[in-house]
Amino acid sequence: MNARFARAGRLGALLLLAGAVQATPVHATDDQAPFTMVGAPADRREVVTWGASAERMNDAVADRGYRLVVHTSTAGSDLRIRLSNAFGDRPVTFDSVYAGLRQQGARLVPGSNHRLTFDGARSVTVPAGAAALSDPLPGRLPAATDLVVSIHSPDAAGPATGHWLALQTSYTSEGDHTAETGAAHWTQTTGSWFYLDAVSVRPPAGTAAVVALGDSITDGRQSTTDLDRRWPDYLARRLRSSAGHVKGVADEGISGNQVLADGGGQSALKRLQRDVLSQPGVRTVFLFEGVNDIKAHTGVTAQDLIAGYREIVGRVHAAGKCVVAATVAPYKGWPEWDPAGEKVRGEVNRFIRGSGEFDAVTDFDRVLRSPYDPERVRPVFDGGDHLHPNDKGMRALADAVDLSSLDCAARHPGG
Repeated sequence: MNARFARAGRLGALLLLAGAVQATPVHATDDQAPFTMVGAPADRREVVTWGASAERMNDAVADRGYRLVVHTSTAGSDLRIRLSNAFGDRPVTFDSVYAGLRQQGARLVPGSNHRLTFDGARSVTVPAGAAALSDPLPGRLPAATDLVVSIHSPDAAGPATGHWLALQTSYTSEGDHTAETGAAHWTQTTGSWFYLDAVSVRPPAGTAAVVALGDSITDGRQSTTDLDRRWPDYLARRLRSSAGHVKGVADEGISGNQVLADGGGQSALKRLQRDVLSQPGVRTVFLFEGVNDIKAHTGVTAQDLIAGYREIVGRVHAAGKCVVAATVAPYKGWPEWDPAGEKVRGEVNRFIRGSGEFDAVTDFDRVLRSPYDPERVRPVFDGGDHLHPNDKGMRALADAVDLSSLDCAARHPGG
């Protein structure tokens, strides 16, 4: 399949989307981050195969190349990528963007590296607070494959946008070496992704995706780097071998993230449109978040969190998508644990389990908790800090998800 992807890129020019570059705003309420798309929007046949939530990074360096390694969840044709300048304070230009398949390290499969265009142009300038979609690249992109997106920006354009905890080694260069298959100039490594926040494909008809909206557990903290062992990665493996229609998985977890307040990235309420609802082909949102609101000791009550959940459910349902919620996991032994927070966690979990307001519920608390001390993570699943699961715990979370719950039909306005 790698050969087919490479051969299709060699045989044909990129599909060019007609028309001038357009900026399409997504109207935001007071608690939503403004979000603007540059270029032609995704069509109804596209499905997200990889995603990572946008965060504010350090200031960008001029004349810097980024060779970003990401892992696809579902196969399809006509690859497109999304480059985000969500947290920039000025426009950023990308003057060379390529996509290829990884062979090893920063080295690519020969013949697989192909230029991406944006409305037919080789470069794109993305305004502050906006993102740009590339034109489709002909050829088939396999599932469970390391895709490498190489980008170059000539600008020192203030704060970069990216994702801090990639748990995947990527590479940087001085100067533009995006067209190169070899690794000679990609000598510096990074544990973050820069600017790239989504990859989509056109899979077989009827294929859909699930977006995991969460915090550091969803982000994969304490799982093994470079091995794709976050719980959404394990879920993607299960979905690929299932008979259902949901095959794509986008991991939109951010370490330290909260439902209600900014801190570890923008709050789930604020970033819901940009990180979740704007992704193409999404059928279901998997909501697993709340522990950081509780342990922040800012006076958040169970009713506060429940109100936040209800807002997310209402907005997701209004978009014609389903919501599966997971109970908040135990964290006794973490420095910020206290009995008051445990009481809030218990109240929140009773709501998640019993309210009937979600389309389905997965009991992650029951999966992870110790049978001898239910306020603690089971030792065999403990990643060492008494909050984040290890690889075995991540797999247990994914195994607990009823796959049929993700394949629900849209029963809500907008579907």
